[in-house]
Amino acid sequence: MWDFQTDPEFQAKLDWAATFVREECEPLDLLFPHLGQPYNTENKAARAILAPLRERVKEQGLWACHLGPELGGQGYGQIKLALLNEVLGRSMWAPTVFGTAAPDTGNAEILAMFGTDAQKEQYLQPLLDGDIVSSFSMTEPQAGADPKEFICSARKDGDEWVISGEKWFSSNARYASFLIVMAVTDPDASPYRRMSMFVVPAETPGVEIIRNVSVMGDRDELDEGTHAYIRYNDVRVPSDAILGGPGQGFEVAQARLGGGRVHHAMRTVGKCQRALDMMGERALSRRTQGEVLAKKQLVQQFIADSAIELEQYRLLVLKTAWVIDTQPHGSARTYIAMCKVAMAKIYHDIIHRAIQLHGSLGSTVETPLHDYWHGVISMGLADGPTEVHKVAVARGVLANYEPTDALFPTEHIPTRLIAAKAKHAAILEEYGIA
Repeated sequence: MWDFQTDPEFQAKLDWAATFVREECEPLDLLFPHLGQPYNTENKAARAILAPLRERVKEQGLWACHLGPELGGQGYGQIKLALLNEVLGRSMWAPTVFGTAAPDTGNAEILAMFGTDAQKEQYLQPLLDGDIVSSFSMTEPQAGADPKEFICSARKDGDEWVISGEKWFSSNARYASFLIVMAVTDPDASPYRRMSMFVVPAETPGVEIIRNVSVMGDRDELDEGTHAYIRYNDVRVPSDAILGGPGQGFEVAQARLGGGRVHHAMRTVGKCQRALDMMGERALSRRTQGEVLAKKQLVQQFIADSAIELEQYRLLVLKTAWVIDTQPHGSARTYIAMCKVAMAKIYHDIIHRAIQLHGSLGSTVETPLHDYWHGVISMGLADGPTEVHKVAVARGVLANYEPTDALFPTEHIPTRLIAAKAKHAAILEEYGIA
């Protein structure tokens, strides 16, 4: 059945989370504003503030809700996660406070599904507890996110795997205790059977961070980059470091990327809602030419367009969550791609309007909008370029149709009129209708 209501018990949890994020998480955004700080376990001041906040989240039963009870979470379905992530999306630190920060969430799921007992003991539990962070090392400098073009390889040598090659944009590698690395193990296999996935401890000899790449908003001269350009120089790991099995790297990657994409979308709803809230306050507070901005028709258009587009997008995200929760595995693939495509545009449009409405203040670093605007660029690239997902959407939609062998389309009116007349010929003749 369809239902647009949230059950009262869970709504109370959401209300608590909204207040908590505003009063406790957003101050962390101000004290430690750099993108990498939620992952910097060496920042003792931040960790001292973080620890009791996490305990309060756990007391509310809202810690790592994407994980099952056996891993310390609540095992929430995607609809509940969507509603919660809308709240968490308003703050950079909130996912870390609530135990849902990427890429650690996806990496924890991979270890839970494919890791050995020893790997789970060494890495999974500390990751779930928030004591360490991890990195997902997949994309390559010459290939971007296209695994068919990857060349970083792993070869078997006795009881070890030897990993050689380069990886690009491995988020938070400088802070990570371990990396999950995708490497080619059979270059002659079919495109989706060429690769395997490995757990690599960060301290393993041969793991070389060439540089930590700064993105827009980072200060390169202060070494603020958090996306590592890595070279694996004949890095040796034991045979059981492989996750899944040889040639299963693509399946392992997809096990984490689908959920990651839709959770990005959920949090984007929260960011856009915060920007819309700022627009509403600004429009009612700021005066120009003798009246408040809210009286100006173009400002009203900004507000109306943003509210309509955000509501449409939110419903798409919730529909996607519903499909994941209720339909067979894989049914949501096209919906997830739709969320990814629409996310970049709606985020750009709403944040841009909010900046315009704030005038010169919107162009400064004195509102959250400057961080949001930096994220506009990466939003179209994270978890795969928007253009690639448009192709996936088109393929998914076209799979529902069949070509026609007829001379004219099935909606050709003259052809259908002939068929309609033939279907009701007797009645038409009785009433003298040609």
